[in-house]
Amino acid sequence: MPRRGRRSEAAKIRWRRMDPEPDIAKLTTPQPTPQAWSPTQSPEKKKPLLMAFGPPDQTCPMVCQEELRGPSTPLGSRQGTGYRHRVMQWGYSRVTRRRRKFVLLAEAPEKKFALLVGDSHLRAIVDGFVTMPGSTLSLGVLSSPGASADELRREVLDTILPRTPDVICLLAPSNNLSSSTTFQEAGRDFDSLLHTISNLCANVVVLDFPPRLIVEEREQALLRQEYSRVAAKRSVRYLPVTEHFPLSHLDMWSRDGVHLSDAPGMEVLAKLLWGAVSTQLQLSAPVSESLALSAFPPLSACPPVSLPAFPPISHPFPRLVVDGEGPGQSASHTFHGTVVGGGQKS
Repeated sequence: MPRRGRRSEAAKIRWRRMDPEPDIAKLTTPQPTPQAWSPTQSPEKKKPLLMAFGPPDQTCPMVCQEELRGPSTPLGSRQGTGYRHRVMQWGYSRVTRRRRKFVLLAEAPEKKFALLVGDSHLRAIVDGFVTMPGSTLSLGVLSSPGASADELRREVLDTILPRTPDVICLLAPSNNLSSSTTFQEAGRDFDSLLHTISNLCANVVVLDFPPRLIVEEREQALLRQEYSRVAAKRSVRYLPVTEHFPLSHLDMWSRDGVHLSDAPGMEVLAKLLWGAVSTQLQLSAPVSESLALSAFPPLSACPPVSLPAFPPISHPFPRLVVDGEGPGQSASHTFHGTVVGGGQKS
């Protein structure tokens, strides 16, 4: 082996003294070296723009973490201030699997039978928390909370009535605001509902649904227009109610903004339902025979009518000349009859 020289060892010692001391802090944090991207490696994730332009040693937690947001509420959401009774448990329907109930209020065979059909707005009337303003009719109420137009149609077909109604008042279903995808679909379901009810009773009237506080007014107006168009096509009266429920009177709605309060909301609706049924019966009532005869006095009570005397005829009748007969030949043998008007046989 070659022998090391003393000069080389002395030079190493001198060079070590001349070199500065290594920075321990820099050695503990080595700089990352760029690596070439390979097809099996996922691409490098880029930082958001808000972090890319910020200082490298400062990171804002509001930017790095996603902010939790609450569920968005409709633009026209408002709450009512009125009181609504606690709902009672009903049985389920076998055709729609929804809560439903049919009751008869003051059933009397001698009275005319009126049927009310609707959704949860009729629940207070069925449970007896709100009474109808009149008692001259035998009333039946069918309520199915949450039911759409198609579900109400199936409920009507499944209901067993004690007798044929003299009039049916349908409360326009407002649940199609959420159950139908388009207003045209809601119109078709409403047309099928009117067809089913009209087959049950020819005397039908529709009462518009009360406004909702949590749904845009424009959407409700479009659904009302579609219902009114379908009702007009079937020659059924469609009565508006929006003017009776001003949106500034929040005490007419319960806290959910959908259902009416027991007072004064449902009291107003009960009066509108009773008025719709009463006016429909008056408009469809046929004229009785006694009323028709009383308008005209009997023939025995009528005084004799003297006919005016007609003036004598001054000009002679034209003469009819028949070929083959002489002018002096008599034609009395060709016709024998009776003169109307008190004359004698010729």
